[in-house]
Amino acid sequence: MRLGSIVLFVAVCSFTSYYIYEPIPEEIDERWKLMLTNSFFRGLSHLADLSELLGLKDYMGVMYVITLLENVVPESDEHVKVTEERFDGVEVVLYQPKQRGSDTELRRAVIYLHGGGWCLGSSRMSPYDLLARRMVTELDAVVLSVEYRLAPAHHFPVPYEDVYRVVKHFLQKRVLVQYSVDPGRIAVSGDSAGGNLAAAVSQQLQKEGGQQVKLKAQALIYPVLQALDLNTPSYQQNQDMPILPRTLMVRFWSEYFTSDKAFFKAMMANTHNNPESFSLLKFVNWSAFLPETYHGKYNYSAPAVVQRVREDVGMDGPSRSLADPRASPLLVPDTDLHSLPKAYILTCEYDVLRDDGIMYVTRLRAAGVEVTHEHYDTGFHGGLMFTVWPTDFLIARRMTDNYIKWLKENL
Repeated sequence: MRLGSIVLFVAVCSFTSYYIYEPIPEEIDERWKLMLTNSFFRGLSHLADLSELLGLKDYMGVMYVITLLENVVPESDEHVKVTEERFDGVEVVLYQPKQRGSDTELRRAVIYLHGGGWCLGSSRMSPYDLLARRMVTELDAVVLSVEYRLAPAHHFPVPYEDVYRVVKHFLQKRVLVQYSVDPGRIAVSGDSAGGNLAAAVSQQLQKEGGQQVKLKAQALIYPVLQALDLNTPSYQQNQDMPILPRTLMVRFWSEYFTSDKAFFKAMMANTHNNPESFSLLKFVNWSAFLPETYHGKYNYSAPAVVQRVREDVGMDGPSRSLADPRASPLLVPDTDLHSLPKAYILTCEYDVLRDDGIMYVTRLRAAGVEVTHEHYDTGFHGGLMFTVWPTDFLIARRMTDNYIKWLKENL
């Protein structure tokens, strides 16, 4: 009996060690904390796979637990007034500095779009709530956090359209007056999928023209910017990295467009392009837009066009969305980049999305746009959001400090 208990104990310890341990690069700070954190994400992902396989609940439905665990009720405090409102029918959480006596000075404003692969996340999660409060107090800014609708219940372009409607509503002069916002000091910002939405909205507003109030800045934090080539060097190098492995990012893209599993399989094989999207690959050719230092051991090979994908899902579905720059902001021609607002782009070395951000930096600079590129050699995806115990990381503090410093100096 005693021998059996020892064997069981050793087996449990071995399995636990095997499950937690990952070959994370030595350069990353707080590696063991990242391993422990990611073991929760991996465990939940495996549970989600099993649940979907058994027909109990879909994958993203299970993964949404992450959002629920972090949810808080945004409340006012001694420095920040918090209200939950609707702008053109879309839920928003509005953070404002509390008035100081007769102070009527116009303030900066940041429209913030949360991450989560368009399928997860909420402006009411504690890391976003803390970030918004810090921006309010340190920038004396009004922060508008958008609660856009999520896939897979609401596929593209619904999340984008929600954000676009909120931004258009907020940029009206009468609305800015209501919240004491300086029309010349407004930024749109977001992380990951939120960075995608921020970039897309910035482009659309510039393309339309005629807007009385224009954005002064866009701040994109490890943004996802293209769905055509999912085998860039960073996708390959970091395919098994914590927090956002390639499989999960591809699943996010697939669920953003459709719930058809055939499309997910095609995206995993990088054979999801159709003739229309194939013609746009020149805008995401990493051999041209990625500095050689990021090429690593990888050689460029253009994704193939497979007619079967069109037959499976139809051109009226996700295949058509692939060529839409509102989904993939890197697809716009150079002429649509020239007049964009100044940009802050944060990228991380150990992130599948690294090359998306760097390619956008290259193209924006070539178009004459002022860009501040902050690259974290030891960074990993999602780092900015790990600010709440027990998943509080030193790199999150550095990222937040530098991000807010840039906003203070450029907005």
